Amino acid sequence: QVQLVESEGGLVQAGGSLRLSCAVSGRTSSNYVMGWFRQAPGKEREFVAAINWSDASTYYADSVKGRFTISRDIAKNTVYLQMNSLKTEDTAVYYCAAKYSHTSDYNYWGRGTQVTVSS
Repeated sequence: QVQLVESEGGLVQAGGSLRLSCAVSGRTSSNYVMGWFRQAPGKEREFVAAINWSDASTYYADSVKGRFTISRDIAKNTVYLQMNSLKTEDTAVYYCAAKYSHTSDYNYWGRGTQVTVSS
């Protein structure tokens, strides 16, 4: 079992920055892919970014490319999402998730953290 705990989100003005973290504990593995997803009110949950735990290769949704950066700290067992140039449409509950690299579905999820971007 893997436990994921996101840091507190927050309220930020458009154009501002915010960094989320996700602490990973339990039966961790270097074969994991860690992802960030988000769900805005009235919308389906969508993929934001992912990072391969072993080689730090990254993947981004087109909507956040160039603005968000995902990274991981192996020593701290933590994944980060640095969000810059935030837009009001980035407002959502952000979820940290984990899956084995050979599977398509994310098996483990955090509880989510609210990020609100004001105009």
